[in-house]
Order: sequence, then structure tokens, then C-alpha cells
Amino acid sequence: MDLTIGYAAMLEQFHPTEIIELSAYAESLGFSGVMAADHFQPWVPQQGQSAFVWNVLSALGERTRGDIGPGVTAPTFRWHPAMVAQASATLAAMYPGRHWLGLGSGEALNEHIVGQYWPEAPERINRMFEAIEIIKKLFAASLAGKDTKHSGQFYKLESTRLWTMPEVPPEILVATAGPVTAKRAGKYADGLITVGAPLEKISMLFGKFDDGARESGRDPESMPKVLQIHLSWAPTDEEALANAMTEWPNGGMKFPKADIRSPFEFEQIARLVRPEDFEGRMVISSDPDVHRANIQKYVDLGFDRIYLHNVGRNQREWIDVFAKDVLPKLSR
Repeated sequence: MDLTIGYAAMLEQFHPTEIIELSAYAESLGFSGVMAADHFQPWVPQQGQSAFVWNVLSALGERTRGDIGPGVTAPTFRWHPAMVAQASATLAAMYPGRHWLGLGSGEALNEHIVGQYWPEAPERINRMFEAIEIIKKLFAASLAGKDTKHSGQFYKLESTRLWTMPEVPPEILVATAGPVTAKRAGKYADGLITVGAPLEKISMLFGKFDDGARESGRDPESMPKVLQIHLSWAPTDEEALANAMTEWPNGGMKFPKADIRSPFEFEQIARLVRPEDFEGRMVISSDPDVHRANIQKYVDLGFDRIYLHNVGRNQREWIDVFAKDVLPKLSR
């Protein structure tokens, strides 16, 4: 597979009109593809935005030419899996061959708002895999011109089909940071999404994912592995650190964040984040070569698509610098 270095469009930080302009600008300078996450709220109030991802992805489809993926949405609490399947199928029908569907097990920050019980992680993961089963059934039946139905532990679907379908259904990629989910993703999904982490942890995830893929009779080498990297670049190290501390303190939180419900709670916790908490979690540097070396490690590990998020507001300046000094120097 070719290497894709794409732009992570942060709907938590930028107004949708601005993020569409930035995504088009990034593509014009050599970034390829855009990912954007389905958030109902930003992580901390300072980030200040949280637009509806499917509207933005449609607009990005018009304004750019590369891949477009929600990286990620949870098809399990705010959404019934059938709604996610319909949204994804429509996007793939509008922009053939460009859309991939990134799925995760959800975070209370976004999902608790509809007032459902918020279960522990094992149930959230089981819900996600049942949702994947429904989405795959809908894609397959609809392409065959048939209705399908489902009655499972968590979801019901009465007889129906998706009436607007692409010729080829979108790939389903699962976001995971744990070994058990990685193996199940290899078995039931089309690819893997994760975030920057120590290389030995990601190697372990790859191994589990590959085991699951082989169990399902598929070649893991042909299945996409997608990475999102949060980083902080600015003209000086001091500015880069200030941007990380102000705009993305959640990047320095070294604990699971899926149970925190409010940006204002995150804001309280963020007061405890210290500069050293970012070490090993996010590269903060004014030197493009330091960032290039970090990204190259993940390329060497085997990622096919890497989406970059610079946490500061200095997006155009950062895009200019990385387009000139980082992207051309990365190699498979």
C-alpha cells in the first residue's frame, strides 16, 4: 500500500468553515486525505467547537480529492448502528472509493448526553462489535437488493435495507488501544485505527490484529492500519509547549478518559497536567526534523495512513513548514 500522510481536521478546535478551508489548504500542499472525529463536545472548553462530523465530511468531499473518514464515531449510544450505516453508505455513494468508516466504543464525553446508562468498558466493546455485525449485514443485504433484520443482546433492527448504496461498501476500521479488541478487530473489521503510543505497545496491537485477521482467513498485510498523531509544533519550543498546555492538555492525561462526562471536568483535571506529562505521549518541538523522525518510526512500523494533528491554532504556518520540511522526507 502507498503511504498516506493526511490532515486531522479537529472539529473540537475550529469552526467547520475554517476547518474545511484548512483541509483544502493542507491538501493543496501535499497532505493526502482528511479524518475528523464525531464529537458532541470538545475535550476542554478552551477548544471551543464541536461541529456535526457528517455535515463536515460531506463538505470536505466537495472541497478535497483524498480519503475522508470519521476517525472515529461510536455506533452504539447516541446512534443506532443503522443510522451510522446509512450515513456512511450515503457518503460512500457520493464520493466513491474515498470514504472509510472509523468506529470506536465511545466516550462518556459524547455519549452520555442522551441519558442512557454508561456501562463499563467490556460492555461498550461488545456493543461496538454487535453494531459492526448490523452495519455489515445492512451493507451486504442492501447490495444484494434484500432486506435484513437483527435481534441481538443490545440492538434490534426490523426488516429493512439501505436504499442508497455505493457499488463497494466502505471499509470498516476499528479504533483500539487494547490487545483483546485488536484481535477481535482483526477478525471482524477491515482495518485498525490507533493513536501515537510507545512502539512496543503498537507492535503488540499489530500482532493481535494480525492473529485475528488470519483466523478469519484474511491476509493482514492487505488490511489498512491507520494512525493519528497529536503533536505540537511552533516557531519556538516555548510556544509549542504553551500550545500543548493550553489547547490540548488532554494529551498529557495518562489515564483512561472514557468515563469523564464534561469539558468542564476535563478543565479541572487539566490544571494537574505538567509539561513532563507529555513525554512519550506527544512530541513538542520547534524542530521539524524531530517531528519527522518521530513520524518515520511509525511509518517503519507499518502504518499505511498517518493523520497529523498540530494542537496549536497556528495551522497554516504549521502546514507550510511540514509540507516543505517533513512530508517530502518521509519514506516507506
